[in-house]
Amino acid sequence: MSFSEGEVHALLGENGAGKSTLIKVLSGAIQPDSGDIIIDDISYSQMSPSLAQKLGIGVIYQEFNLVPSLTVAENIFLGNEICKGISVDKKKMWEEARKILKSLEVEIDPDTPVRELSIAYQQIVEITKSISKNVRILVMDEPTAPLTSTEVEALFALVKKLVSQNVTIIYITHRIEELFEISDRITILRDGNYIDTRDTESAARDELISLMVGRPLTEQYPKREHKVGQTVLEVKGLCTHSLLRDICFSVKQGEVLGISGLVGAGRTELARAIFAADEITSGEIFLHGRHITFTSPTQAIKQGLALIPEDRKNQGLLLNMDVAQNITITNIKKVSPFGVVRKKIERKLAGEYVDKLRIKTPNLSQITVNLSGGNQQKVVLAKWLASQASVYLFDEPTRGIDVGAKYEIYTLMNQLVEQGNAVIMISSELPEILGMSDRILVMSQGRIAGELSREEADQDTIMRLASGSLPENNKDERVV
Repeated sequence: MSFSEGEVHALLGENGAGKSTLIKVLSGAIQPDSGDIIIDDISYSQMSPSLAQKLGIGVIYQEFNLVPSLTVAENIFLGNEICKGISVDKKKMWEEARKILKSLEVEIDPDTPVRELSIAYQQIVEITKSISKNVRILVMDEPTAPLTSTEVEALFALVKKLVSQNVTIIYITHRIEELFEISDRITILRDGNYIDTRDTESAARDELISLMVGRPLTEQYPKREHKVGQTVLEVKGLCTHSLLRDICFSVKQGEVLGISGLVGAGRTELARAIFAADEITSGEIFLHGRHITFTSPTQAIKQGLALIPEDRKNQGLLLNMDVAQNITITNIKKVSPFGVVRKKIERKLAGEYVDKLRIKTPNLSQITVNLSGGNQQKVVLAKWLASQASVYLFDEPTRGIDVGAKYEIYTLMNQLVEQGNAVIMISSELPEILGMSDRILVMSQGRIAGELSREEADQDTIMRLASGSLPENNKDERVV
């Protein structure tokens, strides 16, 4: 395949198609078995990270490469520090970092340690780090996955600015709608093979999906037949030290409750508080009508709660353990009947969920860190399905997931509620919230700004509630 100067060239493919492997080859992180990379008519059979940087190749990986204990400015210029004599010029680095962040229209203090930032802001630091090095070829692997619509617009404006300066953008995303807004050409990969390249102008969405998954996919959100039952989980007056204030809601059997809001509204914090991963300062939680006090996630799991976290790398997986161990860890007693793990039982249980979720892995002994991001997410889902919970909290469940795998996860959610379970789904993607939810809670500044039924919900109303700008004459009806 070829990439032209000053174009946005999208790579499209299912999880495990080879997109991330390809860009690791381009950046020198992985050495190819054969073939060449040709830049300015000069052929390179091998690429190293230092050579890639020298040639102006920058990569924003799907999984972050940040040092949590360092500040934003220190991360941006890590390995490329601005010096004054023999000392690092921290003041100059702060000024330059502020300048780049301002171009992204994002207010982040360059002195803030990265560990204190949300996932969305960590992604912005990754982007800023790459563009600070005067790149000629910038690869973006799922750059908008954790971003809000406002932040996505700012990113697209930056991409267009870079293209006007003849920077080549290789853009990987599973949000097909984005491709039509930002790309010039689209190349499809499937199972490690090149399939085709299309001009975006003449490309059709359904045709791209068919080329990508190798089969027609007619519905984006699968239909479900379900019966809403009794209340499973009820939260009253929940507060935390830092953000959440007077949170009240309930979710019933056979129901998908969507939670929407801008980054920083408190959606993830709410899920973590319910799961006892964060401390609650006041409020009550009722499960199946019983007042429950969780002091740890272990107790929450025992009571039938499951949390699929937003940050799968740090909070959802044991990356250096194999696929089978990760899937069965929430059900350890079942695979160790006499206090010792029985590998045969472990692999049988894990194998069922690998087949059920179509996880692409060479075998059950594969170390989880070696899987693609999307297949890692499926391992997280498999782990919690194996726990056989009654309430599932999905925090950004389809982040970094291709359209075919998204459909599979939506189908899985439907199956869970059809079996009488309750699902709480947190998502930054409004079409997903609207397409999957029976009811929608909208959060703003640590509070529930409003509750909408499926029939009355639309993108405009959700965004107005999320931003606190709903017209006065509607507030009494919407605000809880």
